[in-house]
Amino acid sequence: MEGNTIHKNQQGLKKAISKTAFFSLAFGSMIGVGWVTAMGSWLNDAGPIGAAFAFALGGSLMLLIGFCYAEVTSMLPLAGGEVSYAYKAYGTQKSFIIGWFLAFGYLSVSAFEAISVGKVMSYLFPSIDFLPLYQIGNDTVFTSHILLALICTGLITWLNHKGVGNAAKFQIWLTSAILLAAILLMIAGFSSGEFQNLKPIFGNREIPWKGFLAVLVTVPFWFVGFDTIPQSAEEAQSNISPKVLGSLILLSIIAATTFYFILIVSTGMVAPWNNIVDASLPTAEAFKQAFAGSWIAKLVLITALIGLLSSWNGFFLACSRVIFALGRGRIIPATFGKTHPEYGTPTKAILFCGVITFLSVFTGRQAMVAFVDVGSFCMAVAFLGVSFSLIRLRKKFPKMRRPYKLKYGLAMAYASAFVSISILLLMLIPASPVSLVWPMEWIILGFVSVSGILFWITGKTSRNSIDKAQRDQQILEDFK
Repeated sequence: MEGNTIHKNQQGLKKAISKTAFFSLAFGSMIGVGWVTAMGSWLNDAGPIGAAFAFALGGSLMLLIGFCYAEVTSMLPLAGGEVSYAYKAYGTQKSFIIGWFLAFGYLSVSAFEAISVGKVMSYLFPSIDFLPLYQIGNDTVFTSHILLALICTGLITWLNHKGVGNAAKFQIWLTSAILLAAILLMIAGFSSGEFQNLKPIFGNREIPWKGFLAVLVTVPFWFVGFDTIPQSAEEAQSNISPKVLGSLILLSIIAATTFYFILIVSTGMVAPWNNIVDASLPTAEAFKQAFAGSWIAKLVLITALIGLLSSWNGFFLACSRVIFALGRGRIIPATFGKTHPEYGTPTKAILFCGVITFLSVFTGRQAMVAFVDVGSFCMAVAFLGVSFSLIRLRKKFPKMRRPYKLKYGLAMAYASAFVSISILLLMLIPASPVSLVWPMEWIILGFVSVSGILFWITGKTSRNSIDKAQRDQQILEDFK
């Protein structure tokens, strides 16, 4: 297969992702559609200044975690990223736990996007809300929204199946378009906005720090995307060095932090934010009120749709690579580790991600916040795994080649682990103001855990079919 590095009995992936495509995958995945669909909760909880600084602090903490990723990605530029790091450091079982939570962290974002597409299209074209199917709380699930999600999920699945080169080119075009449109919106917001519209600057909660914290703990969900680079590192073009991959991870985090900070402030300035916080899509409503017309609101929504597709495509690709890595290492059933003979893509893993994404649409809009919170929890587990993996690799393999070696690497890894543990505890302790909500969020987390146990059990035959040396070859290639 052209462009592949294929070992005996190992499924290879095509090396077709450029530096521009890697940055587009990471940055495009991070900016997504949340700034349109979730802006209301950010402003209500923390106010425009509180929310902006929550993202600035959150971005700084993600940068700390990103430094850990930069080192381990350059050490082990392999599909599935965290799966290979944890396997090298701790072995099969911990590799599976990290990989499983990581995969469902990505799937929660994919589910969020699948539901969001109906919400955004409904705002653009209200007539699309037809054929109500059933009611969940105050939310009506429309047949039309499910069909729309099916079409979009099918498109993303098909693109990823046809080849990573196609998915990467699609990502570059999407990211370029959303960045251009977002810059225009930011300019419009600052040029026409007023600082007095930012008041109250720290939101509507009686205790401002609780609102700030409520936004801060969701940052892992909104910033997840820089780690799409580690997932697809094995598919980098041959002229891209592992060190460059580490640099791209950090660059994408800095770019996304800047994007969120500026966009939140400009949205808060463009109209009195308390007047738009309860709107279905507050960002679009703010620009609509400020410019006394719908054209700029439509620009916001079109930009949101582009961002939705860019993040959806990036996370979908990343999720399929995690499932593929687990299958290729025979940690879960081996069928997930097979690649298409012509396209060099993990077909079964891609199909799995597509099916789970589509099924999530049936939970309706009321599940969107739950997917955000549970997704943040899953990603925090993965971040913790990377931090501990780096600590273990530094101690156990001190002479291992490190193209991107961190200064004070162990200290940064411990700090990264502390950040991840803090997020997990805040979400698990019932008395915490940002704990997971019963019953929806605990049900989703329970589903993730139970399905993981079932996959571990059903993968026993595959795990027993090869010995450790063979598994090392399958997962670690020449980095054993």
